[in-house]
Amino acid sequence: MSDDPILEVRGLAKSYGALTVLKNIDLTVRQGDVTFLIGPSGGGKSTLLRCINFLAQPNGGEIRFDGQVLCHEDRGHFRTAPEKVLRHARSEMPMVFQHFNLFAHRTVLENVIEAPVHVQRRARAEAVAEAMETLTLVGLADKRDYYPDQLSGGQKQRVAIARALAMKPKLILFDEPTSALDPELVSGVLDTIRSLAERGMTLIVVSHEMGFARKLADRIHFVCDGRIMESGTPDEIFVRPKSERLANFIRTVSH
Repeated sequence: MSDDPILEVRGLAKSYGALTVLKNIDLTVRQGDVTFLIGPSGGGKSTLLRCINFLAQPNGGEIRFDGQVLCHEDRGHFRTAPEKVLRHARSEMPMVFQHFNLFAHRTVLENVIEAPVHVQRRARAEAVAEAMETLTLVGLADKRDYYPDQLSGGQKQRVAIARALAMKPKLILFDEPTSALDPELVSGVLDTIRSLAERGMTLIVVSHEMGFARKLADRIHFVCDGRIMESGTPDEIFVRPKSERLANFIRTVSH
């Protein structure tokens, strides 16, 4: 880990009409951090991820990624960086979704090289060689010519992780990566995420896998009612929660 923040979020707000989803969110992620967002469903965890890489448009606050200001408040006006800047930032912090979002009509290999070739404009031969390295890392090199409907859910999710890795990201966002999987397929995906952490990659993970978060996280944030209500190390969150709301949540998910 480094003391240098790769991501700084200050006062982030998001609403849909009269519905306020995020309120005054502050979040700092250092290079090499493994950060988990936990909390009840509907508390704002996934929306926070989507605002960080501008899949959802924030309404207020500041986001700074790798030294680049992506949005900020300026004399009472909320301003975002040009779309070109946002696209570049998004390519450096890809998201792995709950439901994989693979192209059904393209092979595993074609899914993995799509963004490096068409977004980052890398040479196809280079992209293919690097894709095979990432597929080997996630244990799916032998599936390079398969189509998504020929794979299990766990395999699809590992392809989605390989696709994110192919972008050579500075940060990977995981939005409940195991929630759509049958229980027996979860461990393979968790093992893959663990291997990324061990390689020093910077990760933000929204997850209901509390045991996994406790073992892997450097820092955990409890997101509830659109706010980060408590932050700390795994022991501080799971053993010494400060608020009764977090203590109740831990008791509930521990049964």
